[in-house]
Amino acid sequence: MSKITFESWLHLQNRAQNTISLYLYAVAQFRQRYGRISPEKLKKYKLYLIENFKTKTVNVRICGINAYLDFLGKKDWQLPHVKLQQKPYLENVISQPDYEYLRDVLLRDGYVKWHFIVRFLAATGARASELLKIKVEHVRIGYLDIHSKGGKTRRLYIPEKLRQAALAWLEETKKESGFIFLNNRGKVMSALGLGNKLKKLGVKYGLDAHVVYPHSFRHRFAKNFIEKYNDIALLADLMGHSNIETTRIYLRRTHAEQREIIDSIITW
Repeated sequence: MSKITFESWLHLQNRAQNTISLYLYAVAQFRQRYGRISPEKLKKYKLYLIENFKTKTVNVRICGINAYLDFLGKKDWQLPHVKLQQKPYLENVISQPDYEYLRDVLLRDGYVKWHFIVRFLAATGARASELLKIKVEHVRIGYLDIHSKGGKTRRLYIPEKLRQAALAWLEETKKESGFIFLNNRGKVMSALGLGNKLKKLGVKYGLDAHVVYPHSFRHRFAKNFIEKYNDIALLADLMGHSNIETTRIYLRRTHAEQREIIDSIITW
């Protein structure tokens, strides 16, 4: 066996320092509980992890142990990961009535910018960071091209009804170019600031704070799209999902939707 230590070996594998620390902890935990390594003890360790930790933690520890087994030249002893079970329902997604209510009261009470923030999130499926990149020029042409680190380009479309309403608002505010969602200092707002303000507005109008956050409206977009136009492959492209399995969650019902269906159809 190589004279280098497991830690040194991990460095040679270009592992991140945080990963190295997690892997070393897993090995130390195993040795403290079970001593000398063996296939039987590895199975006991996995069972111990499953019974005491969340799935993500279990898989991180298994990754650490498997890396150690690779270092020892015992790859045939490596443990399979635990499958992460998807919940059978979507959580914390704003309902269509609550979205429409918030959208309308924001406009009614003069929160015009926030009215459009909510509309853009729900009508484009944009992430908060993507929303903040939208400029007047993008509204005029009806789309924004988003370039990912992997070299892929995704087009974020601005629906015509929203585009016309936004253009009228921008003309009224004499905004002719540049980013459209600015903070009180005239700078592009941060994603954190956006989320915090949305939550405060949700509370102000009596909505559940757990469903009023930027990504909730992205979920609303996806749910509405798949209900009106059942093309999951197109939705995956629009959402920027590299794996269509990620998009399949939108075929699921929310917890509240499941309850409503159960209450309406089960009468026996």
